Amino acid sequence: MRSDNRSARIQLLVAEQAARRGARVGVLDVCNAAVAALPVGGAGLSAMSRTAASHPLCSTDDVSEQLEELQLTLGEGPCVDAFIHSSAVLTPDLLTGELQERWTVFADAALGVGARAVFALPLQIGAISPGVLDLYANVPTVLDAEELADAMAFADLATLILLDTRIDETGASTGGPAPNRGFEDLGEYRAEIDQATGILTVQLGVGIDEAFVRLRAYAYMRGRRLADVAADVVARRLRFSPETETGQSDESGAEP
Repeated sequence: MRSDNRSARIQLLVAEQAARRGARVGVLDVCNAAVAALPVGGAGLSAMSRTAASHPLCSTDDVSEQLEELQLTLGEGPCVDAFIHSSAVLTPDLLTGELQERWTVFADAALGVGARAVFALPLQIGAISPGVLDLYANVPTVLDAEELADAMAFADLATLILLDTRIDETGASTGGPAPNRGFEDLGEYRAEIDQATGILTVQLGVGIDEAFVRLRAYAYMRGRRLADVAADVVARRLRFSPETETGQSDESGAEP
């Protein structure tokens, strides 16, 4: 299946979930659509950062909610590994001896709440991973090639939606894409956010993760969408200074 066809199909499934809720598309719709389309029992999504507190954003049921909390509290599990290594962590059976040794506390705790298989997919944009999408099943489960490709497409769409929303006081997204913006436009903003973060690493003299945190903090402080702030940085309408506090950048205009 061609990737563009897959992407269009996944977008439709997510849009249908939002229509059932009577709301704009959000990351919860991605989770619900993934559960409906894949052989899993639930899904959860957490916002994660190496320089700021990580926290769950949404979950489809009690088990997925507990899994998100467990991993972030314990600091171990597929979600944590997927974030650290920026790659998918597929766990068909938590009873596997190797996994029991790898996640000494999480494995037993996850089994205790009803999870048997967990699949963690990083929300990736260039060198940045703003979070992780977790899928779980209550029986040993293996995703075939098509199912895994679909799961990754759900994670990719969740990334675009998460980055195209405003940020509330907890850092959680407050809504889906703006009403006048379709899914097809989000890829451009994903590229701009990646480019803007790279620019900030030079302006601020910091690493990619810290630059992304500064970009998000500025968007929150000004009540603006992250993608719009990124567009201003790329267009040189907005410049950040290492001398200012986080979120207090210089808007004096374009660079000479």
